[in-house]
Amino acid sequence: MKIGILQTNPISGDIKGNAAALLAAVRSAASSGADLCIAPELALCAHPPSDLLLSESFIVACGKALQEMAQTLLTEKLPPLLLGAPVANPVPQGKSIHNGAMLLRDGKVIVICRKVLLPCEGSLEDMRYFEPGVACGIIQYKGWRLAVTIGEDVWNDRTFWHGRRTYEVDPVAETMASGADGLINLAALPFQIGGAYLHERMLGWSAVRYRVPLLCVNQVGGQDGLIYAGKSVCFNPYGAVTARAAAFAEEVLLVDLVKPGDPLEAPGPSDDADIWAALTLGIRDFVRKCGFSSVLLGLSGGIDSALVAALAVDALGAENVLGVLMPSPFTSRESIDAAEKLAANLGIKTNTIPIAPMMEAFEGALAPVFEGRTRDVTEDNLQARIRGATLMALSNKFGHMLLNTGNKSEAAVGYLTLYGDGCGALAVIGDLYKAQVFSLARWYNEREGYDRIPRFILDRPPSAELHPGQKDEDSLPPYDVLDKILYDYIEMRMGFDTLCEVGHDPEVVGRVLHLLTAAEFKRHQAPPALSVSQRPFGSGWHMRIACKPA
Repeated sequence: MKIGILQTNPISGDIKGNAAALLAAVRSAASSGADLCIAPELALCAHPPSDLLLSESFIVACGKALQEMAQTLLTEKLPPLLLGAPVANPVPQGKSIHNGAMLLRDGKVIVICRKVLLPCEGSLEDMRYFEPGVACGIIQYKGWRLAVTIGEDVWNDRTFWHGRRTYEVDPVAETMASGADGLINLAALPFQIGGAYLHERMLGWSAVRYRVPLLCVNQVGGQDGLIYAGKSVCFNPYGAVTARAAAFAEEVLLVDLVKPGDPLEAPGPSDDADIWAALTLGIRDFVRKCGFSSVLLGLSGGIDSALVAALAVDALGAENVLGVLMPSPFTSRESIDAAEKLAANLGIKTNTIPIAPMMEAFEGALAPVFEGRTRDVTEDNLQARIRGATLMALSNKFGHMLLNTGNKSEAAVGYLTLYGDGCGALAVIGDLYKAQVFSLARWYNEREGYDRIPRFILDRPPSAELHPGQKDEDSLPPYDVLDKILYDYIEMRMGFDTLCEVGHDPEVVGRVLHLLTAAEFKRHQAPPALSVSQRPFGSGWHMRIACKPA
């Protein structure tokens, strides 16, 4: 039997548009000989639909769309479609809806199963909205018995995981005990660095354990800060990958369960190429799905804005990116030259708006109130806020989306100015530590074959140039020290004592953790960041603002 894997890029809440895209994908698969088509978890409304699920009219609209799709498939003599969508809970107890897998066949909508294992961690918020199901499902079609699972239902195999498991039950084992010839997983798994490698190992283990072909169809595309990589995959009963859909792109992939094909090479750990592809897709989809077509950003001559500009050009085209230079009296000639050289290399237009007159106007207006007080961070922050206001004015006037250029290291310790360099609709590199920013920029230059990001930008000590001779290390530990502490605390979840035990300086650790806690109020007001780590600020980090950690 031939199965069409529909790796689609839906828009959150766009039920009609997503339904049309799914039908178009079914038609494409049918033209290649597909007997059955499968689409990702919650493919009809896009994952995650969040509080749209609390609207009764939204659930009704999903049901209506499913009926219309089923009728279209029947009328056009297209193959059946298995897809994910919210479905009403038929009993009066518990939450009103399930995360369901529906089969559209013979003009009917058949509920095959309801997701059993509901995560509530990071961006995975099923437990907030859905009532858990009791078992996975079975499709009987063309002589095959295919077990159907949704998302995390395949993630709790006690023979794969060694140590603590999130759930007590293994719904796949229970379903496979009744007998099945194949296993299907409808997924919507956000991209994480290193995640695809682990995901394929786990799925391959299940294929071997049950000695059946296994198909996993995954969503692709950006949904706010979340990025879905696609990479839908098919395994033979020996755990080898025999087909893999495109990474970070839509695709209709046809697989044959009888003749699955030769094994493919296993993926390696995520690298800079994966991160680059994820971030460019995230930019493109966020801008497009929010109704914009062009972006702007401030160009300082520093590494962060240089990397964001390069990513934006790859995502949207140079003609849709505007760089804005806003030199102050403290901006070096070298920084201006570097920003202009970068813009020329990328082929983007620039505007130069000196901010000295605005600084003078602010300082003059505030002088009577500030009389007798020495110059301090207040005046430094004024520069950032003048730049932020300037960028927002250009965004309003010309309809460009403003991209934020801050990184995760800065966001962690509050090294940004609210309503200044904290402005923007999307924090493109907000989930990359400073070391990752440099690594990705060097990879990009290697890919391009020359220093498209000028060497001066890569080699200079990081500085916001807020006053003569100022460098980031005047206020922060060196980034190689800071990033290691932050990574161990945030991603590895080490406490103070453990951080010291693994070799970090206790005094520096105490200082960094104090800055991290004190900056929480800034992060609560920050734009969404494109997420690539296990624990991004926002979806993966939930802390109180008024907090005093032990």
